Amino acid sequence: MSFLGLYHFTGDSTELLAGYERLRATYPDPTLDLHVCVVRPDGITVIDTCPDRETFTSFAAGPDFAVALTGAGLPTPQVEPLGDVYYSVVAGAAR
Repeated sequence: MSFLGLYHFTGDSTELLAGYERLRATYPDPTLDLHVCVVRPDGITVIDTCPDRETFTSFAAGPDFAVALTGAGLPTPQVEPLGDVYYSVVAGAAR
């Protein structure tokens, strides 16, 4: 089981996506179980899993993530913990 959280970034989506790509380059795809970036009219939302709630909470509020965001040129997101993933289906590889 894993824990699902959302990271809402508000602003110009073109600028946010450029920062997201810089951030994503620091987290190789093989280390990600479920990771999705959604473009909204007012920004982007990143949907990501962690092994459990404790890991999510520690990561989202941790200094390493804050430094990574600053280095990528991203603002501090609104972080939304969703809950434990009961079931998921993901087809194929990254798209």
